[in-house]
Order: sequence, then structure tokens, then C-alpha cells
Amino acid sequence: MEKQQRYTLSKNNKLKSTKIIEQLFKEGKSFSIFPFRVIYLFKEKDLPASDSKLQTAFSVSKKYFKKAADRNRVKRLMREAWRLQKNVAEDKNIATAKNLMVFIIYTGNELPQYDFIFEKTAAAIKRLIKICNEATVTNS
Repeated sequence: MEKQQRYTLSKNNKLKSTKIIEQLFKEGKSFSIFPFRVIYLFKEKDLPASDSKLQTAFSVSKKYFKKAADRNRVKRLMREAWRLQKNVAEDKNIATAKNLMVFIIYTGNELPQYDFIFEKTAAAIKRLIKICNEATVTNS
């Protein structure tokens, strides 16, 4: 019997550690896929008791979205698109012995539609998978 895939974004999948987020911004690498800026870092197993190999955080600039309701809406759309597509990235990342920390920043200045966010999240995940594959090849 096949194991059914679950589309969840649990507490273990969220990046909340201030130390790790600071390290991510200092040492992490980044790329841009409009309207996202994706900052990522491969980390060894010395993480706090978390059993997730892929942790993510989301952010929206206060500069472009003055109202908290608008910022929260964009973050909610980003989390939902990530939740539905992260299984692909997790499957590819399981092959590596490292954990992947990802911070996604929305850099657009207009309220987006969900379809647009979903498309761009898929593109960002494909790029992360490509980077994961390159990292495994160079480390092998």
C-alpha cells in the first residue's frame, strides 16, 4: 500500500530560530525570481531538536505594504503555495545529508493573485532543487 503524501506546513517546517535566521542572512546565498528573493543555506545536523530537513520563513516588506492586513495576506498566499509544493523539494533534499534553510522575501509592490504566487513558488522550488543537486555533485 502506498503512503499518501500529506500537504502540511507543521511547526517543524517553520524557520523560527533567531540564531539560524541571522546566520542565514550572514552566510546564506540568494537568488531572485520576481517577485521573490530567496535566501538559502545548507546546514549540518547541529540543529536544535527538529526532525525536518527543510525549514522555511516568509517575509513581506513594510515599505510597499503599509497595512498589516495586506502583508499578512501576501504571507498567507506564499505559505499556501509553499505548503502545496514543498514535498517535491523535500523528496530531492532527502538525498543530501544536510538540512536546507530557506527565507523567502516578497519584493513586489502590488497585491498578487494566488495563481501568480503559485507559479513563481514552483519556479523557486525548481531552482532550489537544481542548487541542491549541484551541491551534492560537488560534495561527492
